[in-house]
Amino acid sequence: MIEIVTSLKWLNSNQRLHRMAEADLIRSWRQLGRLAARGREPIPTPVRVVATIWKPIANIYDPGNLYPTAKACLDGFTDAGLWPDDNHRHVIGPDMRHGGKGIQRIVFTFEPLAPAG
Repeated sequence: MIEIVTSLKWLNSNQRLHRMAEADLIRSWRQLGRLAARGREPIPTPVRVVATIWKPIANIYDPGNLYPTAKACLDGFTDAGLWPDDNHRHVIGPDMRHGGKGIQRIVFTFEPLAPAG
């Protein structure tokens, strides 16, 4: 499990940000992912990733729309050497889930899969 707690703005697939503002957010989330995974033992692949979103308010939202946030974090995990690559041979997902109301965070869990034969 890797938990990233931050007040950083979520990346949302429904946003229409200026490309530079979006690039800054992606870079920040990717760095958070890299820092959170740094020094961890590599995860055997293939692996299924579940990303659970926690928000400080109890609003109704589509967790799938926050996929760009999770993707930036996965890229950071790859940068940190958590797995060889985040392509389809190594990583399935992320499966986006709603966690509930609480401290703003994204929690990643990893489920080992049998290698494709």
